[in-house]
Amino acid sequence: MSSGIVSREEAAQKAAVLVEALPYIRRFAGQIVVVKYGGNALAGASETEALAHFAQDIVMMHAVGLRPVVVHGGGPQISDLMARLGKQTEFRNGLRVTDAETVEIARMVLLGQVNPEIVSSINVHGPLAVGVSGADARLIVAAPKDPELGFVGEVTSVNPEIVHRLLAQDLIPVIATIGSDAQGQAYNINADTVAGAIAEALGAEKLVYLTDIEGLRRVVSDPASLIRQTDADELDALMADGTIAGGMIPKVESCVRAVRNGVRRAHILDGRIPHVLLLEVFTDAGIGTMVIGGK
Repeated sequence: MSSGIVSREEAAQKAAVLVEALPYIRRFAGQIVVVKYGGNALAGASETEALAHFAQDIVMMHAVGLRPVVVHGGGPQISDLMARLGKQTEFRNGLRVTDAETVEIARMVLLGQVNPEIVSSINVHGPLAVGVSGADARLIVAAPKDPELGFVGEVTSVNPEIVHRLLAQDLIPVIATIGSDAQGQAYNINADTVAGAIAEALGAEKLVYLTDIEGLRRVVSDPASLIRQTDADELDALMADGTIAGGMIPKVESCVRAVRNGVRRAHILDGRIPHVLLLEVFTDAGIGTMVIGGK
């Protein structure tokens, strides 16, 4: 039975962690960090536990003075509902082909399931999070990306006023990636693309992607080729030669554009590591892949 007494060694370790975090807390105080939350294989024995860990990280960042903004999709959940409804999912270059029925399914899942779940998990720790759709206050104005993809949108403009208002009230915006055009037509937009566009519009210090891989590799099959730090120019080359392909393309394209348009750093992190956000932001340890601007 534990006496509840902490040994000197344990106390020293805990103190060292706090001391290590201090300069980062000072450095990033008041800065905006846009975090793209993905549903694939994030830290925890269950989806509920993974979301609880993520919420703790976001609340911790907020508590020490950072201004987190969460952007989320819901790819796995959309695919699950489509399967239950007997609809097949087709992807092209990492983007879901979206007919009129599928875009309504996406709206149902993102606005009726995923967004409230994330908001509720954060609000366990206090009245902090507010759910927002990209269609709210015309936050994300969209246009068709490709006629063959149907109602898959591309971001034509971002009006971040509603996000700035929420941040000014010390709240945490949680943004679902449904956008709309001038006529009010809804579009499902890749969450990686939206996260990058919002980070640009907000002038974010960091853009962070939580994924189910450890980071980018120069040789896909070789774990030893993990890229710890890279720049936009190298990523352009890796996409051109086919090293980066499929579902990673929208993520990497948005990283490249963001760091070339005012976002200081972009990070691709392994969300399966518990509290990886805190490890990246507040410790000296390099986690995943960090992307900086090119020439």
